[in-house]
Amino acid sequence: MTYQLSDFDYALPSELIAQHPKANRTDARLLQLLPEGVKHGYFPDIQQLLQPGDLLVINNTRVIKARLFAQKDSGGQAEVLFERLLDPHRALCQVRVSKPLKTGRHLNVASHPLTCESRQGQFYVLVSKLPWLDLLDQQGHVPLPPYIERDRSEQEPSALDEDHYQTVYGQIPGAVAAPTAGLHFSEALLATLRTQGVDIAEVTLHVGSGTFQPVRGELADHVMHSEYYQVEPVTAQQIQNTQDNGGRVVAVGTTVVRTLESSAAANGGRVTAGEGDTQLFITPGFRFQVVDALITNFHLPASTLMMLVTAFAGYDEVMHAYREAVEQRYQFFSYGDAMFLHRQDSSDV
Repeated sequence: MTYQLSDFDYALPSELIAQHPKANRTDARLLQLLPEGVKHGYFPDIQQLLQPGDLLVINNTRVIKARLFAQKDSGGQAEVLFERLLDPHRALCQVRVSKPLKTGRHLNVASHPLTCESRQGQFYVLVSKLPWLDLLDQQGHVPLPPYIERDRSEQEPSALDEDHYQTVYGQIPGAVAAPTAGLHFSEALLATLRTQGVDIAEVTLHVGSGTFQPVRGELADHVMHSEYYQVEPVTAQQIQNTQDNGGRVVAVGTTVVRTLESSAAANGGRVTAGEGDTQLFITPGFRFQVVDALITNFHLPASTLMMLVTAFAGYDEVMHAYREAVEQRYQFFSYGDAMFLHRQDSSDV
């Protein structure tokens, strides 16, 4: 079947878009799309859904304070959104200005100068005398997603945002947006899973701002944004051991799916230690080689992530589950509720 962009759209009342994090991470509801149908519960039900011998794979990226307010050397205002570190003093960034920046022009963030070295598509290469990660730590703001729209009095991220728009296990700085499925895990819940025989492995994929870019035009013409990923040798071995012993590989979030399936696609179907950039675009008909089950949040209508989850668990099944989630008043997107999905074999599609 040939799909159109409109096939991945669904009606979502705006009041179902979560605007604030929950006080307790594990308070989220959990829609379970199981072989026998849809079941409703709460996130701690993960303890019953995971089994001894399963491998839970998490993304250990850490969200950085990637949003900077700057002043042009001509006196105008600018907003800089960090995308990727090229080296300690050079970074790929989006820059919101009234007129495009030219090579050699300067921006000032407080007393710290940034120089425009070049332009690469929608991004600029900006050079900072102060190491970029130090600059972001000192002057940056948490870049909340564009669909979080609050009253003017609370537009800036709060202390709760800075804590909760970050997984408890995030270690490697570099993400512009959080791998949001992981936001529901507490340290206590992870400890409980370990005691019941669930192993935990880590990968790194730095989520870029392109994750919020809409799909335009025909699906066949869409090019995914590039994101950096890394798989350590211990993780590759954990995955191999799990598969050899008949356990399930359970991905926490679509970023983990893209990491593992990108590695497998590049290495003959097997996850191998290494790093690289992925532009993997997963749509219905994709053959998954690694991930058996997926924990994820609810995604934007007509987005690439809707395509990924329908490819994973079945188009009709996922679209039905989303309609039911709307009827049951689930909360959507980054601060919203979660889903647990089984992979549907291609023979079942």
